[in-house]
Amino acid sequence: MTVMNAGDLGYMKNALALASRGLGTTAPNPSVGCVIVNDGVVVGRGWTQPSGRPHAETQALRVAGLSARGATAYVSLEPCCHHAQTPPCTDAFIESGVSRVVIASSDPDGRVDGGGIAALRAAGVDVESGVLSEDSSALNAGFFKVLTHKMPFVALKSATSLDGRIALKNGESEWITGYGARNYGHLLRSQYDAILVGSGTVDADDPSLTCRLPGIKGGSPYQPVRVVLDRRLRISETSKLVSTSAIIPTWILTGANADSVKVGSLRNMGVEIFAVTETCDAAFARAALALLAKRGVTRVLIEGGGQVAASFLSEGLIDRIYAFRAPIVVGGDGRVGVGALELSQLSDAPRFEISDIRSFGSDVLEILDREPTF
Repeated sequence: MTVMNAGDLGYMKNALALASRGLGTTAPNPSVGCVIVNDGVVVGRGWTQPSGRPHAETQALRVAGLSARGATAYVSLEPCCHHAQTPPCTDAFIESGVSRVVIASSDPDGRVDGGGIAALRAAGVDVESGVLSEDSSALNAGFFKVLTHKMPFVALKSATSLDGRIALKNGESEWITGYGARNYGHLLRSQYDAILVGSGTVDADDPSLTCRLPGIKGGSPYQPVRVVLDRRLRISETSKLVSTSAIIPTWILTGANADSVKVGSLRNMGVEIFAVTETCDAAFARAALALLAKRGVTRVLIEGGGQVAASFLSEGLIDRIYAFRAPIVVGGDGRVGVGALELSQLSDAPRFEISDIRSFGSDVLEILDREPTF
Protein backbone atom coordinates (compact mmCIF):
# COMPACT_ATOMS: atom_id res chain seq x y z
CA MET A 1 0.00 0.00 0.00
CA THR A 2 1.39 3.38 -1.01
CA VAL A 3 1.80 5.92 1.78
CA MET A 4 -0.09 9.16 1.10
CA ASN A 5 1.85 12.40 0.79
CA ALA A 6 0.89 15.24 3.10
CA GLY A 7 -0.86 17.05 0.25
CA ASP A 8 -2.96 14.11 -0.97
CA LEU A 9 -6.12 15.14 0.88
CA GLY A 10 -5.87 18.72 -0.35
CA TYR A 11 -5.34 17.76 -3.97
CA MET A 12 -8.19 15.23 -3.80
CA LYS A 13 -10.48 17.91 -2.40
CA ASN A 14 -9.56 19.98 -5.45
CA ALA A 15 -10.39 17.06 -7.74
CA LEU A 16 -13.77 16.63 -6.03
CA ALA A 17 -14.49 20.36 -6.35
CA LEU A 18 -13.78 20.11 -10.08
CA ALA A 19 -16.04 17.06 -10.32
CA SER A 20 -18.92 19.00 -8.77
CA ARG A 21 -18.81 21.41 -11.71
CA GLY A 22 -20.18 18.71 -13.98
CA LEU A 23 -23.21 17.78 -11.88
CA GLY A 24 -26.36 17.99 -13.94
CA THR A 25 -24.54 17.88 -17.29
CA THR A 26 -22.85 14.48 -17.57
CA ALA A 27 -25.68 11.93 -17.22
CA PRO A 28 -25.80 9.02 -17.69
CA ASN A 29 -22.08 9.20 -16.96
CA PRO A 30 -20.52 10.16 -13.62
CA SER A 31 -19.00 13.57 -13.01
CA VAL A 32 -15.27 13.20 -12.33
CA GLY A 33 -12.49 15.63 -11.47
CA CYS A 34 -8.75 15.19 -12.04
CA VAL A 35 -5.72 17.14 -10.82
CA ILE A 36 -2.17 16.38 -11.98
CA VAL A 37 0.71 17.49 -9.76
CA ASN A 38 4.44 17.41 -10.52
CA ASP A 39 6.98 18.47 -7.88
CA GLY A 40 4.32 20.24 -5.88
CA VAL A 41 3.00 22.23 -8.83
CA VAL A 42 -0.44 21.67 -10.39
CA VAL A 43 0.34 21.11 -14.08
CA GLY A 44 -3.07 19.94 -15.26
CA ARG A 45 -6.68 19.74 -14.20
CA GLY A 46 -9.96 18.79 -15.78
CA TRP A 47 -13.51 17.62 -15.18
CA THR A 48 -16.02 15.58 -17.13
CA GLN A 49 -17.51 17.62 -19.94
CA PRO A 50 -21.22 17.77 -20.89
CA SER A 51 -22.76 14.44 -21.94
CA GLY A 52 -19.85 12.67 -20.25
CA ARG A 53 -16.96 13.31 -22.62
CA PRO A 54 -14.19 14.19 -22.88
CA HIS A 55 -13.36 12.55 -19.56
CA ALA A 56 -11.70 14.45 -16.73
CA GLU A 57 -8.47 12.49 -17.05
CA THR A 58 -7.91 13.26 -20.71
CA GLN A 59 -8.79 16.91 -20.11
CA ALA A 60 -6.17 17.17 -17.36
CA LEU A 61 -3.54 15.27 -19.36
CA ARG A 62 -4.09 17.56 -22.33
CA VAL A 63 -3.33 20.56 -20.13
CA ALA A 64 -0.34 18.92 -18.47
CA GLY A 65 1.32 17.74 -21.70
CA LEU A 66 4.88 16.50 -21.14
CA SER A 67 4.74 17.69 -17.52
CA ALA A 68 2.60 14.64 -16.73
CA ARG A 69 5.66 12.38 -16.90
CA GLY A 70 6.62 11.36 -13.37
CA ALA A 71 3.65 13.26 -11.92
CA THR A 72 0.87 12.22 -9.53
CA ALA A 73 -2.70 12.25 -10.79
CA TYR A 74 -5.60 12.70 -8.36
CA VAL A 75 -8.90 11.34 -9.67
CA SER A 76 -12.26 11.44 -7.89
CA LEU A 77 -13.37 8.12 -9.42
CA GLU A 78 -11.51 5.06 -10.68
CA PRO A 79 -10.36 5.61 -14.29
CA CYS A 80 -12.18 3.60 -16.94
CA CYS A 81 -10.38 0.62 -18.48
CA HIS A 82 -12.77 -0.30 -21.30
CA HIS A 83 -13.20 0.88 -24.88
CA ALA A 84 -16.44 2.81 -25.36
CA GLN A 85 -16.92 6.07 -27.27
CA THR A 86 -13.53 7.11 -25.92
CA PRO A 87 -10.35 5.07 -25.30
CA PRO A 88 -9.64 3.90 -21.73
CA CYS A 89 -8.37 6.58 -19.37
CA THR A 90 -6.03 3.99 -17.86
CA ASP A 91 -4.25 3.77 -21.22
CA ALA A 92 -3.98 7.58 -21.34
CA PHE A 93 -2.39 7.63 -17.89
CA ILE A 94 0.05 4.87 -18.75
CA GLU A 95 1.08 6.49 -22.03
CA SER A 96 1.53 9.88 -20.35
CA GLY A 97 4.13 8.50 -17.97
CA VAL A 98 2.43 9.46 -14.69
CA SER A 99 4.14 7.58 -11.89
CA ARG A 100 1.34 7.63 -9.31
CA VAL A 101 -2.44 7.77 -9.36
CA VAL A 102 -4.50 8.57 -6.27
CA ILE A 103 -8.17 7.55 -6.51
CA ALA A 104 -11.05 8.53 -4.26
CA SER A 105 -13.40 5.60 -4.90
CA SER A 106 -13.72 2.61 -7.18
CA ASP A 107 -16.22 2.61 -10.03
CA PRO A 108 -19.07 0.07 -9.50
CA ASP A 109 -19.71 -0.11 -13.25
CA GLY A 110 -19.20 -3.76 -14.16
CA ARG A 111 -16.94 -2.73 -17.03
CA VAL A 112 -14.54 -1.15 -14.51
CA ASP A 113 -15.09 -2.21 -10.86
CA GLY A 114 -11.43 -2.51 -9.89
CA GLY A 115 -10.20 -3.19 -13.40
CA GLY A 116 -8.89 0.34 -13.81
CA ILE A 117 -6.79 0.05 -10.66
CA ALA A 118 -5.52 -3.37 -11.73
CA ALA A 119 -4.55 -2.12 -15.20
CA LEU A 120 -2.56 0.78 -13.77
CA ARG A 121 -0.73 -1.41 -11.28
CA ALA A 122 0.05 -4.00 -13.95
CA ALA A 123 1.74 -1.23 -15.94
CA GLY A 124 3.90 -0.29 -12.97
CA VAL A 125 1.96 2.77 -11.88
CA ASP A 126 1.80 3.35 -8.11
CA VAL A 127 -1.90 3.44 -7.09
CA GLU A 128 -3.50 4.66 -3.87
CA SER A 129 -7.27 4.27 -3.52
CA GLY A 130 -9.89 5.19 -0.95
CA VAL A 131 -8.82 8.81 -0.39
CA LEU A 132 -12.01 10.74 0.54
CA SER A 133 -14.08 7.84 -0.78
CA GLU A 134 -17.21 8.89 1.13
CA ASP A 135 -17.10 12.34 -0.45
CA SER A 136 -16.72 10.80 -3.89
CA SER A 137 -19.59 8.38 -3.33
CA ALA A 138 -21.84 11.21 -2.15
CA LEU A 139 -21.00 13.34 -5.18
CA ASN A 140 -21.83 10.52 -7.62
CA ALA A 141 -24.69 9.04 -5.61
CA GLY A 142 -26.98 9.23 -8.66
CA PHE A 143 -24.58 7.34 -10.92
CA PHE A 144 -24.01 4.68 -8.24
CA LYS A 145 -27.72 4.28 -7.47
CA VAL A 146 -28.68 3.76 -11.10
CA LEU A 147 -26.03 1.06 -11.40
CA THR A 148 -27.01 -0.76 -8.20
CA HIS A 149 -30.75 -0.09 -7.87
CA LYS A 150 -31.85 0.98 -11.37
CA MET A 151 -33.24 4.14 -9.79
CA PRO A 152 -31.99 7.75 -9.80
CA PHE A 153 -30.94 9.74 -6.75
CA VAL A 154 -33.99 11.77 -5.71
CA ALA A 155 -34.06 15.06 -3.83
CA LEU A 156 -37.15 16.93 -2.67
CA LYS A 157 -37.01 20.73 -2.57
CA SER A 158 -39.55 22.64 -0.55
CA ALA A 159 -39.96 26.28 0.42
CA THR A 160 -42.33 26.63 3.33
CA SER A 161 -43.49 28.94 6.07
CA LEU A 162 -42.64 28.16 9.70
CA ASP A 163 -45.81 26.09 9.90
CA GLY A 164 -45.03 24.00 6.80
CA ARG A 165 -47.23 25.80 4.25
CA ILE A 166 -46.18 26.30 0.63
CA ALA A 167 -48.97 28.69 -0.37
CA LEU A 168 -52.03 30.52 0.87
CA LYS A 169 -55.45 28.91 0.58
CA ASN A 170 -55.99 30.79 -2.69
CA GLY A 171 -52.73 29.43 -4.12
CA GLU A 172 -50.56 32.54 -3.74
CA SER A 173 -46.94 31.50 -3.12
CA GLU A 174 -44.78 34.28 -4.64
CA TRP A 175 -42.69 34.64 -2.69
CA ILE A 176 -42.49 32.71 0.56
CA THR A 177 -38.68 32.78 0.55
CA GLY A 178 -36.43 35.66 -0.44
CA TYR A 179 -34.08 36.40 -3.30
CA GLY A 180 -31.04 34.57 -1.94
CA ALA A 181 -32.91 31.35 -1.23
CA ARG A 182 -34.56 31.41 -4.64
CA ASN A 183 -31.20 31.89 -6.35
CA TYR A 184 -29.81 28.89 -4.51
CA GLY A 185 -32.84 26.95 -5.70
CA HIS A 186 -31.86 27.80 -9.28
CA LEU A 187 -28.33 26.59 -8.56
CA LEU A 188 -29.79 23.29 -7.38
CA ARG A 189 -31.69 22.97 -10.65
CA SER A 190 -28.43 23.28 -12.56
CA GLN A 191 -26.98 20.33 -10.59
CA TYR A 192 -29.78 17.87 -11.37
CA ASP A 193 -30.56 16.04 -14.59
CA ALA A 194 -34.32 16.41 -14.26
CA ILE A 195 -36.83 18.61 -12.41
CA LEU A 196 -40.06 16.79 -11.56
CA VAL A 197 -43.49 18.19 -10.73
CA GLY A 198 -47.07 16.98 -10.78
CA SER A 199 -49.84 18.18 -13.05
CA GLY A 200 -51.35 20.14 -10.15
CA THR A 201 -48.27 22.36 -9.92
CA VAL A 202 -48.40 23.02 -13.66
CA ASP A 203 -52.08 23.94 -13.46
CA ALA A 204 -51.65 26.21 -10.44
CA ASP A 205 -48.33 27.94 -11.20
CA ASP A 206 -47.60 27.45 -14.92
CA PRO A 207 -43.86 27.19 -14.08
CA SER A 208 -40.92 27.33 -16.50
CA LEU A 209 -38.75 24.99 -14.38
CA THR A 210 -35.58 26.42 -15.88
CA CYS A 211 -32.34 27.47 -14.24
CA ARG A 212 -32.22 31.22 -14.58
CA LEU A 213 -28.77 32.01 -13.26
CA PRO A 214 -26.34 34.13 -15.28
CA GLY A 215 -24.64 32.04 -17.94
CA ILE A 216 -27.41 29.44 -18.11
CA LYS A 217 -29.94 30.50 -20.71
CA GLY A 218 -33.22 29.07 -21.88
CA GLY A 219 -31.88 26.99 -24.77
CA SER A 220 -28.66 25.90 -23.08
CA PRO A 221 -27.79 22.20 -23.00
CA TYR A 222 -27.25 22.69 -19.27
CA GLN A 223 -30.98 23.05 -18.66
CA PRO A 224 -32.46 20.04 -16.84
CA VAL A 225 -35.18 17.93 -18.39
CA ARG A 226 -38.61 19.06 -17.17
CA VAL A 227 -40.69 16.04 -16.09
CA VAL A 228 -44.42 16.19 -15.38
CA LEU A 229 -46.40 13.38 -13.74
CA ASP A 230 -49.77 13.71 -15.41
CA ARG A 231 -51.75 10.46 -15.41
CA ARG A 232 -54.84 12.03 -16.98
CA LEU A 233 -52.88 14.20 -19.40
CA ARG A 234 -54.46 17.40 -18.12
CA ILE A 235 -51.60 19.72 -19.08
CA SER A 236 -52.57 22.70 -21.20
CA GLU A 237 -51.02 22.97 -24.64
CA THR A 238 -50.54 26.69 -23.94
CA SER A 239 -48.52 26.09 -20.75
CA LYS A 240 -44.94 27.39 -20.57
CA LEU A 241 -43.59 23.85 -20.39
CA VAL A 242 -45.32 22.76 -23.58
CA SER A 243 -44.75 26.00 -25.50
CA THR A 244 -40.98 25.83 -24.85
CA SER A 245 -40.60 22.06 -25.26
CA ALA A 246 -39.01 22.43 -28.70
CA ILE A 247 -35.93 24.05 -27.13
CA ILE A 248 -35.92 22.64 -23.58
CA PRO A 249 -36.56 18.90 -23.11
CA THR A 250 -39.98 18.28 -21.61
CA TRP A 251 -41.24 14.81 -20.71
CA ILE A 252 -44.74 13.90 -19.60
CA LEU A 253 -45.35 10.61 -17.83
CA THR A 254 -49.01 9.75 -18.25
CA GLY A 255 -51.39 6.84 -17.89
CA ALA A 256 -51.72 4.01 -20.37
CA ASN A 257 -55.16 5.22 -21.51
CA ALA A 258 -54.24 8.81 -22.28
CA ASP A 259 -56.10 10.60 -25.09
CA SER A 260 -54.22 9.57 -28.25
CA VAL A 261 -55.18 12.76 -30.10
CA LYS A 262 -53.75 14.96 -27.36
CA VAL A 263 -50.67 12.73 -27.15
CA GLY A 264 -50.07 13.31 -30.85
CA SER A 265 -50.61 17.04 -30.55
CA LEU A 266 -48.17 17.36 -27.65
CA ARG A 267 -45.57 15.30 -29.46
CA ASN A 268 -45.87 17.53 -32.49
CA MET A 269 -45.04 20.48 -30.24
CA GLY A 270 -41.87 18.77 -29.00
CA VAL A 271 -43.03 17.04 -25.82
CA GLU A 272 -41.92 13.46 -25.20
CA ILE A 273 -44.73 11.29 -23.83
CA PHE A 274 -44.21 8.09 -21.83
CA ALA A 275 -46.97 5.75 -20.67
CA VAL A 276 -46.87 4.38 -17.13
CA THR A 277 -49.30 1.55 -16.43
CA GLU A 278 -49.47 1.78 -12.61
CA THR A 279 -52.52 3.62 -11.33
CA CYS A 280 -52.06 4.39 -7.61
CA ASP A 281 -49.91 7.38 -6.68
CA ALA A 282 -47.16 5.47 -4.87
CA ALA A 283 -46.73 2.79 -7.53
CA PHE A 284 -46.86 5.43 -10.27
CA ALA A 285 -44.05 7.34 -8.52
CA ARG A 286 -41.83 4.26 -8.30
CA ALA A 287 -42.47 3.29 -11.92
CA ALA A 288 -41.78 6.85 -13.04
CA LEU A 289 -38.34 6.85 -11.43
CA ALA A 290 -37.47 3.47 -12.94
CA LEU A 291 -38.42 4.83 -16.36
CA LEU A 292 -36.26 7.93 -15.86
CA ALA A 293 -33.29 5.76 -14.90
CA LYS A 294 -33.68 3.75 -18.10
CA ARG A 295 -33.64 7.04 -19.99
CA GLY A 296 -30.25 7.93 -18.49
CA VAL A 297 -31.40 10.26 -15.70
CA THR A 298 -29.28 9.85 -12.56
CA ARG A 299 -30.37 12.84 -10.42
CA VAL A 300 -33.96 14.07 -9.97
CA LEU A 301 -35.07 17.20 -8.11
CA ILE A 302 -38.73 17.16 -7.10
CA GLU A 303 -40.44 20.54 -6.90
CA GLY A 304 -44.03 19.36 -6.92
CA GLY A 305 -46.79 20.09 -4.44
CA GLY A 306 -47.85 18.30 -1.29
CA GLN A 307 -49.38 15.27 -2.95
CA VAL A 308 -46.33 14.54 -5.11
CA ALA A 309 -44.09 14.91 -2.06
CA ALA A 310 -46.28 12.52 -0.07
CA SER A 311 -46.30 9.93 -2.87
CA PHE A 312 -42.52 9.75 -3.04
CA LEU A 313 -41.98 9.97 0.72
CA SER A 314 -44.46 7.19 1.46
CA GLU A 315 -42.57 4.86 -0.87
CA GLY A 316 -39.19 5.70 0.64
CA LEU A 317 -38.01 7.20 -2.64
CA ILE A 318 -36.52 10.45 -1.31
CA ASP A 319 -32.78 10.42 -0.66
CA ARG A 320 -32.35 14.09 0.25
CA ILE A 321 -34.51 17.02 1.26
CA TYR A 322 -33.68 20.69 0.69
CA ALA A 323 -36.00 22.35 3.18
CA PHE A 324 -36.12 26.14 2.79
CA ARG A 325 -37.99 27.83 5.62
CA ALA A 326 -39.11 31.43 5.80
CA PRO A 327 -39.88 33.26 9.08
CA ILE A 328 -43.58 33.71 8.37
CA VAL A 329 -46.73 31.94 9.53
CA VAL A 330 -49.44 31.16 6.98
CA GLY A 331 -51.95 29.26 9.12
CA GLY A 332 -53.88 26.05 8.95
CA ASP A 333 -55.86 27.05 5.88
CA GLY A 334 -52.69 27.29 3.78
CA ARG A 335 -51.55 24.60 1.38
CA VAL A 336 -49.36 21.99 3.01
CA GLY A 337 -45.86 21.10 1.83
CA VAL A 338 -46.47 17.36 2.29
CA GLY A 339 -49.83 15.70 1.80
CA ALA A 340 -51.31 12.90 3.90
CA LEU A 341 -49.01 9.93 4.57
CA GLU A 342 -51.72 8.01 6.49
CA LEU A 343 -49.29 6.72 9.11
CA SER A 344 -50.62 4.43 11.84
CA GLN A 345 -47.62 4.80 14.14
CA LEU A 346 -44.85 7.35 14.54
CA SER A 347 -42.11 4.77 13.97
CA ASP A 348 -43.26 4.49 10.35
CA ALA A 349 -42.59 8.16 9.64
CA PRO A 350 -39.82 8.83 7.09
CA ARG A 351 -36.70 9.95 8.95
CA PHE A 352 -33.76 12.03 7.79
CA GLU A 353 -30.60 13.42 9.36
CA ILE A 354 -29.52 17.04 9.02
CA SER A 355 -26.27 17.20 7.07
CA ASP A 356 -26.02 20.98 6.65
CA ILE A 357 -27.74 24.21 7.65
CA ARG A 358 -27.36 27.45 5.70
CA SER A 359 -28.83 30.92 5.94
CA PHE A 360 -30.00 33.21 3.15
CA GLY A 361 -30.89 36.48 4.83
CA SER A 362 -33.79 35.65 7.12
CA ASP A 363 -34.46 32.31 5.39
CA VAL A 364 -32.94 29.02 6.53
CA LEU A 365 -32.06 25.98 4.46
CA GLU A 366 -31.77 22.56 6.07
CA ILE A 367 -30.24 19.82 3.94
CA LEU A 368 -31.34 16.43 5.21
CA ASP A 369 -30.18 13.03 4.01
CA ARG A 370 -31.53 9.55 4.33
CA GLU A 371 -28.97 6.85 5.05
CA PRO A 372 -27.99 5.53 1.60
CA THR A 373 -28.81 1.95 0.67
CA PHE A 374 -26.63 1.83 -2.44
